[in-house]
Amino acid sequence: MSAKQAIDLKKTAIDWLGITPFLIFAVMFLIAPTLYLVTGAFVNPAGEFTFDNVAGLFTDKILASYWISIKISLASSIGGAFIGFFLAWAVVLGGLPSWIRSSLLTFSGVASNFAGVPLAFAFLATLGRTGLVTMLLRDWFGINLYASGFNLLSFVGLTLTYMYFQIPLMVLIITPALDGLKKEWREAAEILGATNTQYWTKVALPLLFPSILGTTLLLFANAFGAIATAYSLTGSTFNIVPIQLYAQIRGDVLHNPNLGYALALGMIVITGISNLIYIWLRMRAERWQK
Repeated sequence: MSAKQAIDLKKTAIDWLGITPFLIFAVMFLIAPTLYLVTGAFVNPAGEFTFDNVAGLFTDKILASYWISIKISLASSIGGAFIGFFLAWAVVLGGLPSWIRSSLLTFSGVASNFAGVPLAFAFLATLGRTGLVTMLLRDWFGINLYASGFNLLSFVGLTLTYMYFQIPLMVLIITPALDGLKKEWREAAEILGATNTQYWTKVALPLLFPSILGTTLLLFANAFGAIATAYSLTGSTFNIVPIQLYAQIRGDVLHNPNLGYALALGMIVITGISNLIYIWLRMRAERWQK
């Protein structure tokens, strides 16, 4: 072996050593648990192979759980993408002071990870029946949210709660795509006589569409797998898939771990498809912007 080959081999070994902690982490907390769930979905409590657990996913109650989870995920992802896009547009292309951009991105980095019990408590303290905003609207403006039909512990309330972390996540992901719009493209469009509307409809939005759609799918997957916020806010009364899964694996009444594994398998398939489409659209968007 030559000296150059020995140096290259040593460098390769050091490179693999650097990535080893990540590989160990991925195997222990992602790959191995996923394989365990997939395997458990196709066996019964006695350890025998069966399709009964997967067939159980097509009962009315579980299909209803998937449907309500899909609706909440769609509503929060579309709403979060819409509002988040215009927030990002305002700070990137709207001519606002630079400190507003840095402040918004810093807040978005924190808010996109703010979920679970703290987020549920924050919304109960703000928009609950005796929440601060609820009381202010009633006492100062004569608006009674709950008398008009609003309920935080409902589809609309849970969707609003999810949008708290969906909007900042959209801001963080779509901002680089907006930064990637070159000034030369707008200048070329203006030289050719295009109006601002024509520039956005014919040039900018077609270029941004893969990024927007891909990020919306990522937000969908993000909401579909959320459990801590929903469980802390609504308890077991709101029948979304993660809560149904928790009830099957840990519950005293609906205790069927293998059916819970099948529920998890269904969630993996749905979120996996969303993430794969997001990755494909992101690669497509990056190629277009180059």
